[in-house]
Amino acid sequence: MAQVSINSDLGEWGFSTDAGERARLLQSPCVDSDPTGEAEASPESLSRGATSTFGAIFIVVNACLGAGLLNFPAAFSTAGGVAAGITLQMGMLVFIISGLVILAYCSQASNERTYQEVVWAVCGKVTGVLCEVSIAVYTFGTCITFLIIIGDQQDKIIAVLAKEPEGADSSPWYTDRKFTISLTAFLFILPLSIPREIGFQKYASFLSVVGTWYVTAIVIIKYIWPDKEMTPGDILTRPASWMAVFNAMPTICFGFQCHVSSVPIFNSMRQPELKTWGGVVTAAMAIALAVYTGTGVCGFLTFGASVDPDVLLSYPSNDVAVAVARAFIILSVLTSYSILHFCGRAVVEGLWLRYQGVPVEEDVGRERRRRVLQTLVWFLLTLLLALFIPDIGKVISIIGGLAACFIFVFPGLCLIQAKLSEMEEVKPASWWVLVAYGVLLVTLGAFIFGQTTANAIFVDLLA
Repeated sequence: MAQVSINSDLGEWGFSTDAGERARLLQSPCVDSDPTGEAEASPESLSRGATSTFGAIFIVVNACLGAGLLNFPAAFSTAGGVAAGITLQMGMLVFIISGLVILAYCSQASNERTYQEVVWAVCGKVTGVLCEVSIAVYTFGTCITFLIIIGDQQDKIIAVLAKEPEGADSSPWYTDRKFTISLTAFLFILPLSIPREIGFQKYASFLSVVGTWYVTAIVIIKYIWPDKEMTPGDILTRPASWMAVFNAMPTICFGFQCHVSSVPIFNSMRQPELKTWGGVVTAAMAIALAVYTGTGVCGFLTFGASVDPDVLLSYPSNDVAVAVARAFIILSVLTSYSILHFCGRAVVEGLWLRYQGVPVEEDVGRERRRRVLQTLVWFLLTLLLALFIPDIGKVISIIGGLAACFIFVFPGLCLIQAKLSEMEEVKPASWWVLVAYGVLLVTLGAFIFGQTTANAIFVDLLA
């Protein structure tokens, strides 16, 4: 989830000078409302329609790429090898692209500009609330993932700095994982998360982009020119069972989930037309597919079935090029946490104010106290969970199932509702086909989410 702005003064590449703009794409309507009617004169409104087709492709690509990249080699191993992993990605990509087009169609029909506003307008209050709760839970889980990633990379870097041998049984207290994660979180993440606005993180987008592409390049290079001490485990050529293939779906969903940001990106285009948007998302997903496939295939073939859930953990600690990749990932994740927390906090704030029936303008006096309390509770809960969860694979599996809701379930429900509203009108010949496709999307998303939830609950209990 690289942080890239949908509007930029730096040209069509879309690098953001305001990292908070990416976060505002997910904000609750209640938090961003302007009942005075002056919204039309706001900078965001004036900049609508400023993004070119090429710029939109770049933005969508970098909205996809992020921390989920580290788990793709393990996902290929889970799926049963290169052929199964690529086939699964290609099959899911059809539904992923169609979901992005459906959201743009519903955005035009409802005249809404954010994901949750579209769901509210098309599907109604109950589904809209579920959508906002899902966004809050998704961002919460992603923040846990970021903290685990920080701990993973710090373990390797500290091992080199402390000159500890690989697999050492004991280490000083100050190199303990729980201590280093906590120290980093309190020194950097908490101060970045408390402010009301996060526009000062203007280089967050650039770090995320550079870090992601650098990791991909390192994984590919290390496969072509491997180190002598790296020996692969078993190279699977077929899945162990048909269920094993489905177990890789959450990682793919987590990696390709850019749907929540897609509605504002679509509305920021100079030509927000469905045909143009279809070309944009197809090109963007093809690029993202190449990056994820390159990382997944090369990482899997380098280490085989022994690859770690975080592929960087499989490389030796003293590898300088990989150490640079770890540093990039840590810097990217440090800023990304606060941006994702901002998104989740905004949605929680909106839900609270809506529940209280209080317009945001009438509740400014208590906003600071409530914001600090929300931030502290969010921060402490994510930190505690990250300290006791062993790897990112478990968290990505859970939030990947939730990402399936954004990719399949909500777009499917929007398509069904939009087509059912045409029942009293003259229906086109494709009406029933589109309704059936919407049902298929909802069913597929519910299956992935249900299977992921069941695995998270029952597998750990049985273990």
